[in-house]
Amino acid sequence: MFSMLHKKSKMVSPENALPGRPDPIPTAETHFLTACPLKSDVPEGMEQAMFGMGCFWGVERIFWQIEGVWLTMVGYAGGHTPNPSYDEVCTGQTGHNEVVRLIYDPAVVSYDALLKTFWEGHDPTQGMRQGNDRGTQYRSGIYTYTGEQLAQAEASRFAFAPRLEEAGFGAVSTEILLAPEFYYAEDYHQQYLAKNPAGYCGIGGTGVSCPIGS
Repeated sequence: MFSMLHKKSKMVSPENALPGRPDPIPTAETHFLTACPLKSDVPEGMEQAMFGMGCFWGVERIFWQIEGVWLTMVGYAGGHTPNPSYDEVCTGQTGHNEVVRLIYDPAVVSYDALLKTFWEGHDPTQGMRQGNDRGTQYRSGIYTYTGEQLAQAEASRFAFAPRLEEAGFGAVSTEILLAPEFYYAEDYHQQYLAKNPAGYCGIGGTGVSCPIGS
């Protein structure tokens, strides 16, 4: 048991990662709540963002409720295995994180406001876990699509870290990277908590306010 937990909490190397497959795994065609095509292009004037905050079921629900967020989807990113399945990700041998990718209208909701939701919606000091969910797939991550997003993400970490320290939390373990390739998760994961309102959600914040995006 200890060996398995250790394996899931340590990032796998590229040469030891599972091989995956050449083709994408099947997923939903449309968003369960809006009926928009899940693989829609980013409309003109809109932007995209990607976050990892623990189990993606609860994270997606946080973001689909925000005015200005046009489309949400869950998937895997940040690892080495092409087109992974959920079962493969759960072994800890793909390197992937559970992430939510979203398309939003910056005229309605700013990227800083999304970052504020990110920081306040989970505990970004827990390393390779979130609450009772343990493993590299539950790590905290901000995956940016532009240089401006990268700068804003890093500035937000700089602003929030002292607040967490003052409240008795440890160092921020969030990874901030340019967005890696996003692989769609299986159909049943998409908008899971809309389909299963009483389903599991292990997401919880620290209660510390992030001083951005107000």
